[in-house]
Amino acid sequence: MLVRSSFYEASARSRVRQFLDSESFKEYCAPQARIVSPHLESLGVSPSFDDGVVVGEGELFGEAILIAAQEGGFMGGAVGEVHGAKILGLLHRAAVNKPSAVVLMLDTGGVRLHEANAGLIAVGEIQRAILELRYLGIPSIAIVGGRNGCYGGMSIAVQCCDWIIANEEGRISISGPEVIEAVEGVEEFDSQDRGLIWRTMGAKHRTLLGDVDLLAEDDFEDLKEAVASFLNRHKEFSLNALKDENSILKKRLEEYSSCKDGYEVWEKMGIKDYQIIPEIEVNDFNKIIKYR
Repeated sequence: MLVRSSFYEASARSRVRQFLDSESFKEYCAPQARIVSPHLESLGVSPSFDDGVVVGEGELFGEAILIAAQEGGFMGGAVGEVHGAKILGLLHRAAVNKPSAVVLMLDTGGVRLHEANAGLIAVGEIQRAILELRYLGIPSIAIVGGRNGCYGGMSIAVQCCDWIIANEEGRISISGPEVIEAVEGVEEFDSQDRGLIWRTMGAKHRTLLGDVDLLAEDDFEDLKEAVASFLNRHKEFSLNALKDENSILKKRLEEYSSCKDGYEVWEKMGIKDYQIIPEIEVNDFNKIIKYR
């Protein structure tokens, strides 16, 4: 029997170790350097010596890549000044080293309220750096599949990447379920309705909309193969390409703005038996992407 190793269950450091070729990882700003957030101690929050993100270089199937993995177990993977600077520095290094890809393992609730201004600035700089890599033709590949999903400012940054891979547990949205419920009320969005969350923010829904490029099993071997298929490949980055993307978003708003549930969106897409989408296995699901 094939034993799977879960990306969802793993820590950031374990994700990097299991993902890269054996003994190939070289970490930047390791915990031993103790480069911690300057803001948390004064607020009574214990810092982490890696500030909740692991960054460095390594190899995947012999190809050189740079990699970052957010630690969802520390402050929900939220971005602060040092956390953001480590990711930004990695992206700037990629512009110089020109690896086969930059891989971002995102597991975050957004920006830290404790250091919101610094975090927001960092996210903006990260977005700009990802777009610079696209301009240079250096592939940026995001993996979304941790406990915290990908929310807030980093949900914008992830859409700047060339390619997005997600497991079925992954979620992507600007605002999280609890935030929507707190602002608009439970009638608008019930944060306790797990099925609703995955039908509106989940990886299958995002894949059908075209936001996620490939759905993968929650297994490192499957994720490694998925990432390998995008190495040394990048999407067109030009004014015309950006205009095309904007037109797609405009059309989506026109067609689906009245929908309150993924079921309604899928039905409008013309998908037969749309109600069974949540039950379809990943390998079978990838065969129906033609409906997009």
